Amino acid sequence: MAKIIAITNQKGGVGKTTTSVNLSACVASEGYRVLVVDADPQGNTSSGLGVRVKSTTPTVYEVMAGEVELKDALIRTQVETLFVLPADIRLAGAEIELAGVEGREHVLAEALEAARAEFDYIFIDCPPSLGLITLNALCAADGVLIPIQCEYYALEGVSALMGTIQKVQKINRRLSIEGVVLTMLDARTNLGIQVAQEVRKVFKGKVYNTVVPRNVRLGEAPSHGLPIHLYDPRSLGAQSYQALAKEFLAR
Repeated sequence: MAKIIAITNQKGGVGKTTTSVNLSACVASEGYRVLVVDADPQGNTSSGLGVRVKSTTPTVYEVMAGEVELKDALIRTQVETLFVLPADIRLAGAEIELAGVEGREHVLAEALEAARAEFDYIFIDCPPSLGLITLNALCAADGVLIPIQCEYYALEGVSALMGTIQKVQKINRRLSIEGVVLTMLDARTNLGIQVAQEVRKVFKGKVYNTVVPRNVRLGEAPSHGLPIHLYDPRSLGAQSYQALAKEFLAR
């Protein structure tokens, strides 16, 4: 039975998609069957894993609309046991279309139920907002993984996210904070180190020991459609996400 993890932070540019792509790929490379659900209309997780979504490609939108079976929309990636349920701009319309649907917050959970027995882990890359798609992801998830960048204003908006999580916990009692990932650390600056210390104070034991640094190779990998451990396995970014995957699995 798969554990479902929503990777979310409504603040953009915090390394959410980078974490979705690379953590899932590194967990899969440890021998686990992993599904990544791209729930962001920008579709960056899909392209970051080498999936080029065409107008005829079934996506998470068609699955949520009940037009396509989940199994018919899954795409195998270059990591042997890693699959992706892709997304593109079509998903943006789901916010409006779901608004009048009864039980609208549970549509994704119901769609993913069929995949629970097929995978060990299901990661959901959420959009950078606290809208209906993110609400669906939180209602489907067992845990929430929050990437927070080691920069000024890092904790801005996190209180709103925590408030949303607490509200969703009344609907989805399984939901808990899986962990907090510190990203984009520039170890040359005192600010980055101070922010990391502040985040650890706020979230205490929920913060992973592994910190993801700023790394040029991490920025290059998506343009090649590869996770970092395949693009440049010796890079600092690859080593960080492999360490994070091991720590995630150990927890």
